[in-house]
Amino acid sequence: MTTYWGHTAEDGRKQLLIDHLQGTSQLAERFASVFDAAEWGKTAGLFHDVGKYSAAFQQRILNDGPRVDHSTAGALLMRQIKNVPLSLCIASHHSGLLDLGTNLSKADDGTFKGRLKKELKGKLDYSAYRQEIPEPVSICKIPNFSYSKDQFYFSFFNRMLFSCLVDADFLDTERFVNDGRVQRGGFASMQELHTRFFSYYAKFGNPTTPINEKRQEIYQQCLAAAEWEPGMFSLTVPTGGGKTLSSLAFALQHAIKYKKQRIIYVIPYTSIIEQTADVFRNILGNDNIIEHHMNVDYDDEQEDGSLNRKKLATENWDAPVIVTTNVQFFESLFAAKTSRCRKVHNIANSVLIFDEAQMLPEPYLRPCIRSIGELVANYRCTAVLCTATQPSLEAYFSQIGKGLHVREICPDVQNLYEFFRRVTYQFTDIDSLESLAEQLNSQKQVLCVTNSKKDARELYRMMEGDGCYHLSTFMYPAHRRHVLAVIRQRLKDRLPCRVVSTSLIQAGVDVDFPVVYREISGLDSIIQTGGRCNREGRQQPEDSIVYIYDLHKSMNRIPAFVRRPIEITQMVAKNHDDIASVASIKAYFDQLHYTTGDDQLDRKNILKRLEDGTLDFAGIANDFKLIEEDSKPVFIPIADDVDNQRILSQLRAGVRTRSLLRRANLYMVSVYTNQFKKLYETNKLDELDLELYLLSDSAAYDSATGLIVDMDDGAGIFL
Repeated sequence: MTTYWGHTAEDGRKQLLIDHLQGTSQLAERFASVFDAAEWGKTAGLFHDVGKYSAAFQQRILNDGPRVDHSTAGALLMRQIKNVPLSLCIASHHSGLLDLGTNLSKADDGTFKGRLKKELKGKLDYSAYRQEIPEPVSICKIPNFSYSKDQFYFSFFNRMLFSCLVDADFLDTERFVNDGRVQRGGFASMQELHTRFFSYYAKFGNPTTPINEKRQEIYQQCLAAAEWEPGMFSLTVPTGGGKTLSSLAFALQHAIKYKKQRIIYVIPYTSIIEQTADVFRNILGNDNIIEHHMNVDYDDEQEDGSLNRKKLATENWDAPVIVTTNVQFFESLFAAKTSRCRKVHNIANSVLIFDEAQMLPEPYLRPCIRSIGELVANYRCTAVLCTATQPSLEAYFSQIGKGLHVREICPDVQNLYEFFRRVTYQFTDIDSLESLAEQLNSQKQVLCVTNSKKDARELYRMMEGDGCYHLSTFMYPAHRRHVLAVIRQRLKDRLPCRVVSTSLIQAGVDVDFPVVYREISGLDSIIQTGGRCNREGRQQPEDSIVYIYDLHKSMNRIPAFVRRPIEITQMVAKNHDDIASVASIKAYFDQLHYTTGDDQLDRKNILKRLEDGTLDFAGIANDFKLIEEDSKPVFIPIADDVDNQRILSQLRAGVRTRSLLRRANLYMVSVYTNQFKKLYETNKLDELDLELYLLSDSAAYDSATGLIVDMDDGAGIFL
């Protein structure tokens, strides 16, 4: 019998094709068993590479012959047993999930239905598979999923199967190519993490102050709720209530009780991620926390020369605790590329904590909610919507299925708000930036948050005296981190500290000012900004004022995405004495979602395209971008920064590794198209390649306010 090979390694070793098929099959079977689809995963793995039994592929692997299509063969076999999901997954396992196509699709048009029209004869004949593996048989057992089996459900099931297959394929290939030298895993068990956490928490002993007693009450409610059946939860706790530790206690206790395989924290901003991950590392151990976002970069090798386990875990989230961004989490759930999809199956059977849940992206809110609901209803996940300002999402979850009721962990929300109230919100009449600057200059320590970068920069220039600072995204991330460190120290030392910032400071940035000014905006943004005032409770609420001002009475030139939340805030303020009350927040979100309309909560028609059976996976992946790519990155050279200069040298040499680009992100500023055009036309940029530009004019970056660009009115000046 002819010997058939699946892979060759650089050192000349060869892997038998049957070994690769069986190895991939075993892994995919284990992965898919988490959501009761073991037979599906087993079959996908066993037949994904049957095209390698062709003479053409064996010629390629033995004699470096031309590239060969080896994924269509398995897809055709699955079509014969009328299994469309497996056929699609196998056809896509190298290219990424294919668009479904139509009955008119042609064999070479890159669609799934087109691919099935390819004829594999002659050197592409793969029938020799029968010598080593049995004929495929129909799979009758469909997972016993809880809710409606509509087209979205089928598309999601396809994604999960695809993820199982591509991760299993990659892992088995990696194991062979590296001859077992790659050591994945090695993390602490969930039980060990549980023990570490509760040992840490026990050190605090019994609370002795009213605020710690209330935090302990919240903590105990989270532990009690962790015993409840898996499903949908909300945790509505004001700033200062110990939400981070209490939610982790819930997650660990629930994971042990219901044998969940991991805990995934999904957070909107990297600044919050870094703070949260630091807390977790301190409690659970550095080696057990995986951060996955654009600003984290794990070294390729560990001290013993092996590949970094944490870096490897970012590929498929095979670790007990993941801390990631909304962007990474949701875009992966709607992705098509194999590299983005590998991790998706490892979301199943997890505890999902959505921190700052009110920040779920409005233009994609309905598809995000539907995907959370799908994970909870059919993939054994428990989800917690965690925030100080709970959005009104119950109605959207109930549309998915009657059982998706959101249970509040701390139901006495109004009393919690009253207890933790640290500030008083007060509208104030300010008619110009000059009069605003005069008020700010009269304060020793004050924070002012503007809606626009333009106002922030102009206002900062009016600041007087020592200890004045500016923050906006026109400053590269490493610059902002440095300034924030200085601000925190000056606040701690009770030195003068007057800060003008865009909204980047309002969520999750741990600073504490005695007084805050906030330009009128969405109510959730105002309350988030209020969390930077009297954060440590050193003053009475009536002495800690968050002043809300409105400089732009005419909103004709303000973009709609900024204008609508402002108008709803103004309406709520007319009907509620306390704009931060539970009733006010509910009224705000109810009105926001009502006036926005369902079509604007799914602006790219993602759900419609999935629910009507179009299944344009690649097209949807291209459109589902939480951060619209209408900006270009500009690298800022810093002459006296050694790391910056080392990165710049590599970029100039043409190095474009993922690791290098992550490090380079710390020195990048993203600018909108019109701003980029002005910089380019005035010869302030050097082009390194089509995707990356270098600031060539050092005078165009101000050490206090960042990149200097012309800021015309429009969406580009708003954060």
